Amino acid sequence: MQKTQKILAEISAITREIEEQYPELQKYLSETRSTLPSGSNANADINEEDLKNYLNQLKEMLEKYKKEH
Repeated sequence: MQKTQKILAEISAITREIEEQYPELQKYLSETRSTLPSGSNANADINEEDLKNYLNQLKEMLEKYKKEH
């Protein structure tokens, strides 16, 4: 559980950085969220692996953007 909390904290920090410093990337946040299980299924569980994948996608997107701009 503590590991999951750390991942969520990293996701929040990167999301906040994007919102504050790179608002032009916000439109891509919904695309990366699509990798998480759908909320339409009430039993959809988001596991640690899903969160890690989402975190990695956010990091990659931000890194790529920083290098190109």
